[in-house]
Amino acid sequence: MKKKIVAGLLTLALFGGVTLSVNAQEKKKTEVGKALDHTGKAIGKGAKSVGNKTAEVAVKGGSKVADKTWKGKMAPDGSDVYINAKNEKYYVNSKGAKIWLKPSQIKTRIETKN
Repeated sequence: MKKKIVAGLLTLALFGGVTLSVNAQEKKKTEVGKALDHTGKAIGKGAKSVGNKTAEVAVKGGSKVADKTWKGKMAPDGSDVYINAKNEKYYVNSKGAKIWLKPSQIKTRIETKN
């Protein structure tokens, strides 16, 4: 029993020592490294916005086919209001998520005459 406890403590000490030595080896970034990080973050941000727009277009397309669009009404952000088969009202936000609406959130769309 004592051998297992001692072996466990030695293993724990070994992993702790390896963790500390790995953190000590970290170097400061150069100008090139900083530029690469900045570029990587910009690419990630662009990819995220493209993914959000793709999801929004896909969900809106599916909603136009499967559900009814409520004519003359709009969501709080000015987009179309859809009604599903269960008579639930929702709109699609900029990330492609369906946001369910309360009756008080639905506004009448003002049509402009040209």
